[in-house]
Amino acid sequence: MSLSKTRSSFYRRLYVAHLIRTGIASVPALIETTGMPRRTAQDTITALEELDIRCEFEPDAGGRHNIGRYVIRDWGPISPEWISAHADRLRHALGYPAIP
Repeated sequence: MSLSKTRSSFYRRLYVAHLIRTGIASVPALIETTGMPRRTAQDTITALEELDIRCEFEPDAGGRHNIGRYVIRDWGPISPEWISAHADRLRHALGYPAIP
């Protein structure tokens, strides 16, 4: 079954939020884990706000050039437990590789 653009965008946002929650919390780590282009990863993180998921960048102490990680501060109406329970289904629907 092919996903609509709306559904794939929604699934991608949920899955990226899940990855951030589990420690895959930088743009390079998201690219490595999913294979998505850099711009897609960046845009997806920014778009979490549209779901009322508050995601903030935490720079590393003393780090330069935006080195750090993203942190979910508030999940809004989204259940992180539901996403964790369905993460493999979301990953599979999006065509992303399994996490080793």
